[in-house]
Amino acid sequence: MEKLNALVVEQSGSGTEFGVKAIGLTELPTGELLVRVAYSSVNYKDALACSPDGNVARINPLVPGIDLAGVVVSSESDAFAPGDEIVVTGFELGVSHYGGFAEFARVRADWAVKLPQGLTLREAMIYGTAGFTAAMSVLALQENGVKPGKGPVLVTGATGGVGSVSVAILAKLGYEIVASTGKKEAADELLRLGASKVIGREELLPEKPRPLDKMKWAGAIDCVGGPTLAAVLGAVSYGGAVAASGLTGGADLPTTVYPFILRGVRLIGIDSVFAPMELRIRVWDALAGAFKPEALATLATEVGMAEVPDILAAMLAGRSRGRVIVNVSGKID
Repeated sequence: MEKLNALVVEQSGSGTEFGVKAIGLTELPTGELLVRVAYSSVNYKDALACSPDGNVARINPLVPGIDLAGVVVSSESDAFAPGDEIVVTGFELGVSHYGGFAEFARVRADWAVKLPQGLTLREAMIYGTAGFTAAMSVLALQENGVKPGKGPVLVTGATGGVGSVSVAILAKLGYEIVASTGKKEAADELLRLGASKVIGREELLPEKPRPLDKMKWAGAIDCVGGPTLAAVLGAVSYGGAVAASGLTGGADLPTTVYPFILRGVRLIGIDSVFAPMELRIRVWDALAGAFKPEALATLATEVGMAEVPDILAAMLAGRSRGRVIVNVSGKID
């Protein structure tokens, strides 16, 4: 039987086991495309999928990896041919379907996007779901009137995957950016990415929060949620917008209707998992073109599959920063 290396997570009564092991090609799930995976990336959802209390994994055992970029080996779809370079993110890849932490993957054709011109497979995974979400957030601000020159745009959770790529994209587009983070040691890195100013996350959380505060932000990309998002909404300028995609600060939103009905603030939810294909193609084209930061290669560190378990543990412990891509380099023995 042909074998491939994969990072496999298996839950049992005695706990969670995960590590790189050889599995049969026939163990891959159904799908029209067999893909030789070149790169994947590490996301917080991957860490949760490997945690017994993560409540993310939908199948057992599971090959995590919610992103993959690779080359089509065989296709049962007229839309793709062997040799096509593709990107797959979302659609519960790495959650309810074997994901990108394997030398080969089998995926549905209607999940795949052909790699746009101007982007390499490696660059696509520097973006991954985090960069795709960041680009969706920037696009939402643009479509809701938040343009460069209208005032500072706030990015919360700026050292995370979505936050760091958001800073880099906004800088490329000429926005004035204020980056918020709880990691003071990362200030120089955020300034290098293009932030005009870096503030501590505590500056967004006054002891006595008010439903409406002084107008500070033309718009915001919020990767935190909870009280932070509530405070951000109360400080957005008239007619501004906030693109929200995270909940590391909590799922509750302790706010009032005042920002919405007195200042016309728009709160835009960003979901990258089930985004329609038309939007996916549009976003990936932007990431390959107008949104592409010159320093894209510096946004991520590269590891091999054997290093992924340690990266996931650091992520769960809150010690991770920026993007991590996985060089999978698939081949059949």
